Parts: sequence; C-alpha cells; structure tokens
Amino acid sequence: MSDAAGDPRVMLRCERLSVRRGRREVVHDVSAELRAGEIIALLGPNGAGKSTLLDALAGALPAAQGRIERRGRVAVALQSPDLARRTVLANVVLALAWWGVPRGNRAPRAREALRAIGAEHLAARPAATLSGGERRRVHLARAIAVRPDILLLDEPFAGLDAEVRASLLEDALSALRSATRATLVVVHDRAEAWALADRLLILIDGRLVATGPPRELLEQPPSLEVAHFLGFDGRLDDGLEVVLTRPAHVALDPAGPVHGRVTRAIPLEDGVRLELELEHGRLYTVAPLPAPGPGDDVRVRLEGGVRFPRFEASAPVPSTAP
Repeated sequence: MSDAAGDPRVMLRCERLSVRRGRREVVHDVSAELRAGEIIALLGPNGAGKSTLLDALAGALPAAQGRIERRGRVAVALQSPDLARRTVLANVVLALAWWGVPRGNRAPRAREALRAIGAEHLAARPAATLSGGERRRVHLARAIAVRPDILLLDEPFAGLDAEVRASLLEDALSALRSATRATLVVVHDRAEAWALADRLLILIDGRLVATGPPRELLEQPPSLEVAHFLGFDGRLDDGLEVVLTRPAHVALDPAGPVHGRVTRAIPLEDGVRLELELEHGRLYTVAPLPAPGPGDDVRVRLEGGVRFPRFEASAPVPSTAP
C-alpha cells in the first residue's frame, strides 16, 4: 500500500483515476484527497459511479488509469448490513478479531463502539432479532471499533424511514468524528450530506464536477449541472442572464416585483409547495397555510438564487435528480 505524499493530513489521494466495471468505464479522471479530521460526503444521482469509486479507493477494484495513494489502514462498511448469527457484541468482536486486535482488548473496544453509536443496550441481543435501524447501528459500530485511518461507508442510512434515519444521523455525526481519521461517506440524499459533511464531492456521470464545503456549494454552485442537482429547480430569464432558484429563495409578497400564476399546489407537513408559472420562467416556493391555490395570481420577490449567462443556461442539462 503506497503512502499519500506531501501534506501529512492527507490520508488518501487519487489522481486522474478512471475505473471500469467489465468493459464499461464508470469513473472518469477523478482527482481528490481525503484528509484526517474530515468527514467527506460523496454525493450524486443514481448511476453516477459513487459505489464504484468507493470500491476503487478501498482497493476492491483496480484502477483502469491513474493512481491511488493511501496512508494507514482502510476499513469499508458496504451498503448491506449483513451480520453473523450471533449476538450484537459477538459481531463487533468478530470484526476486531479479523483485524488482529488482541483478545483481551476486543470486548471493551466493541462495547465502546456500540456506546458511541447509541447501541450498547443491544449488546446481548441476537442479530436476527434486530430492526433495520438497529442493524445499521451495529454495522457502523463494527467499522468504528477497528479504528481505521481511513473509513469508507457506502450509503449507511439507506432503507430507513425518516424518523429512524434522523436519529441515526444525529448519533453518527459524533461517532464518526475523529481528528486522526479521514471518513468518506457515500450518500444518496442531500439532507444526509448537509448533516454530516465538512466537504462534499459531487459525482455526476462518473466525473467529479464539484468539491467544497456544503454551504459554499449551495450558495454558489460552479455550474448549471451542479445547481440543478443541488435543487435549483426554479428558472427566471431576465433577457441577459438566467436566474436559478431554490424554493427558499422565492417569497410570496403582495408588493413583489415578479408576477406569477399558481399552476400546482402540493400539500406538505408544514405548508404547501407551489409551482408558479411566469411570463419568462417557472419558480417554486413553499408557503404557509392558508396558501394560494391553482389558478391564483400571486406576486413574489427573490431572496437569493444564482445567475448564469443566458448562452450557458440554454444548453440542455441532463437529469441529475438525486
């Protein structure tokens, strides 16, 4: 295993990395770094190549081109939380045994990891009796317990309902944080990335199209493609530029400068999502109840958004819905 050169905080680096599955090149020319103390979220739509990139970084797939440098030991938690037919504690102890942890240290470290992820009370439970969320916690505990230098997680919150996922996200944020470890988490949902990550890597069609802190990318996406992926679904053409907006950027205001008509109203838990048709575009906003309905004329003001030159915005953008 080669060492990541240069900055001692860089635990893993890939340069001009391309990866194939069979004859098809799935990941193209990706360069990135994972640094100690960071939680990095790898985000992208279905089929973007996220799991393929993670497999290559872990060493499970060879590089078709480019190179990967690693410093220290790598642990991977795959998407499926498969557990042995033993107790929860025994499952974590087995992982530590596989890593060569001395016998006397295994049970204390296993309990420590279960405690960190909020699952210590499950230690004596047979794995077969666990719920989906409980299995995910134990799966994460195994990865944390081995104390790797580089931790790679493939969609650790997949398949959970909203309440269970929110609880696990809250516990995972503190459990995954380490000053000496670099952690890369593949996620499908943008909310998971916002909750966990110090930095995002956005992969679309196998190419790394953006990297940076979540807030920075959300406030100033570097391209039209990235803006669409990050939820900028509203569009207003002012003649010279195209303004892209998220619902949070559009506010109903009787004195607002922009006129629109409601074409769709979708009830939400705390309000209504409105689709507004404009003379030169279409906007979306979330309004509290009571809200306008389809066919109603409204006025709005913009409280943000990003601008792109009209010639750039006229190019077709592939669907990148997460």
